[in-house]
Amino acid sequence: MRPLFYLILLLLPAAHACQQATGRQAPPQNLQLQQTGNKPKNIVFILSDDHRYDFMGFTGKVPFLQTPAMDRMAAGGVHVENAFVTTSLCSPSRASILTGQFSHRHGVIDNQSLVADSSVFFPEYLQKAGYNTAFIGKWHMGEHHADPRPGFDHWVSFRGQGQYYNPTLNVDGKEKAFKDSTYVTDLLTDYALDFIKEQDGEKPFFLYLSHKGVHSEFAPAPRHRDAYLGEEPAYPPSMYPPATDTLDYRYHLLPNWVKAQRNSWHGVDYMYHGQISFPEFYRRYNETLLSVDESIGQVLDYLEQNDMLDNTLIFYMGDNGFSFGEHGLIDKRHAYEESIRVPLLVYGGGDMIKQGKISQMVQNIDIAPTLLELAGLTKPANMDGASFTPLLKGQDIPWRDRIYYEYFWERPFPQTPTVHAVRTDKYKYIRYYGIWDINELYDLENDPWEMRNLITEDSLKPLSKELRNDLFDWLEESGGMSIPLRRDRGARFDHYYRDTY
Repeated sequence: MRPLFYLILLLLPAAHACQQATGRQAPPQNLQLQQTGNKPKNIVFILSDDHRYDFMGFTGKVPFLQTPAMDRMAAGGVHVENAFVTTSLCSPSRASILTGQFSHRHGVIDNQSLVADSSVFFPEYLQKAGYNTAFIGKWHMGEHHADPRPGFDHWVSFRGQGQYYNPTLNVDGKEKAFKDSTYVTDLLTDYALDFIKEQDGEKPFFLYLSHKGVHSEFAPAPRHRDAYLGEEPAYPPSMYPPATDTLDYRYHLLPNWVKAQRNSWHGVDYMYHGQISFPEFYRRYNETLLSVDESIGQVLDYLEQNDMLDNTLIFYMGDNGFSFGEHGLIDKRHAYEESIRVPLLVYGGGDMIKQGKISQMVQNIDIAPTLLELAGLTKPANMDGASFTPLLKGQDIPWRDRIYYEYFWERPFPQTPTVHAVRTDKYKYIRYYGIWDINELYDLENDPWEMRNLITEDSLKPLSKELRNDLFDWLEESGGMSIPLRRDRGARFDHYYRDTY
C-alpha cells in the first residue's frame, strides 16, 4: 500500500497547480467541525511582518529597544520561546497560518503564488460556528487586488506589500484612499478597534489584525523617526569573516552561496544595492517596530478597560524572522535561527491559559488548529499542524521533538537556493538543492550562533545521515518530493546580472 500512498501524495502539488491554473473551485460545503465542549472565547490574532524572535524589550537582545506591550504580554501571559515558521517568507508563511498546512501542501511557495481557490481558511470554520470575523491589514498572497477573501464578514486590506504612508485600502469591497500622511499601522489599528467596539456580545468574534510593519523598506511613524538616533547596532560575531580560520567561526565550512550573497541585495556588503548603511537600517527597523507595539497596547487597553479581557484571547506573532548581519546576511529565506524563529505571545482569556513560558517547538501551522480548539472546534483532517492549547494550559502532553523547514528558490532573489532543514532541540541539519555546495550541521546547544559547521566531523556523520533520512521521510510522507516551477516574469533584479533575461 505504501508505494500507492506515496504516488497519491506526490501528485498533490500538481493538483494544486492545476487548481490555480483553471480558476476557482468551490471549497467543500460541509465545513462543520465537531464541538469540543469548550465555551467559545473571543480571539484576536495580531501578525507582524519580518519581526524576529528576540527583538523585544524583555529579551534584552537590543538594549535600547522598548516594547512595553509585548513585555506586558510576556509577563502576564504566555511566551512561546521556540516558535518557528515552516517557510521564512511572507506569502508562504501567511498561507500556512490560514490553512494549517506546509508550503508544499497549500502551494503558496513564493510571494508570487496564488493561494488555491480550493483551500479552506480556518476563519471559515469559525464563521460556521457562529463567530463574527474580520480581517484587517496585509493579505499578500499573489493577488494583484485587495478584494475580500473567504472566511471574513468584515474586510480591510490593500494590494501586495502596501504602503507605509497614505495607503489605499479595500474596505468591504470598496477602495478608499487616505492622505495627510496617514500611517498604515495607526490606520489598521483604528479599524481593528472599530470592529471590536461594534461587537454586542451576542456572538463571539475573531479579529485578524495583519500589520505591514516591520517589512522592509522600513519607515517609522513620524513620531518615532530618529527615536533611536545615535544608538549602535549589536553586531553579531558571524557578521564578518575571521582574519584566520578559528574554532569559533569555521568560515571555510560556510556554504559558498552564503559567502557570495554578502555582496547582494540581501548581503551586508551591498545591502539594498548600496542604498542604505547597516546602522541606519538597524535603527529604522527598531523605530518602525515601535508603532506595532503601540498597536498591540491599544488593543489590550481597550479590552481591559471594557471588561473584555477575561473573555478574549490575544495572540501576537511574526510571519517570519529577519537577519541583521549573521553570516553577512540580511533579510530571511534561509534556515538559520534568526530567519526561522518568530515571536509568539498569548495573553488574556482569564484562567484559560497558565502564565509562563513554553519551551516546546511550535510552528505557524499550529495556529489554525489551536485557534479552532480554543473556539470549541476540532482540527480538520487536512491540517498538518497540531493544537498547542494543552501547552497553553500548562498541561504536560506528548509533543514533537523536531520541526521541518522548506524554502523554494525564487527568480527575483536567485542568491538563495532551495533549502530543506530539520531541527531538533539540540541539532539542526540543513540541505541545499540544485547547487554544488556544502550542507550544514549545527550543535545548537553549544553553538547558538551557528558558526561551527560540523558536517565534516567523522563522529557526527551517522547523525547527519540519520537527520537527512528523517528529512526525506517527512517529505515523502507529506507529499513534498516535487520541486515547484513558476514562470519567469520581468527582467532580472539581482546585482550581477540585473536587467537581463
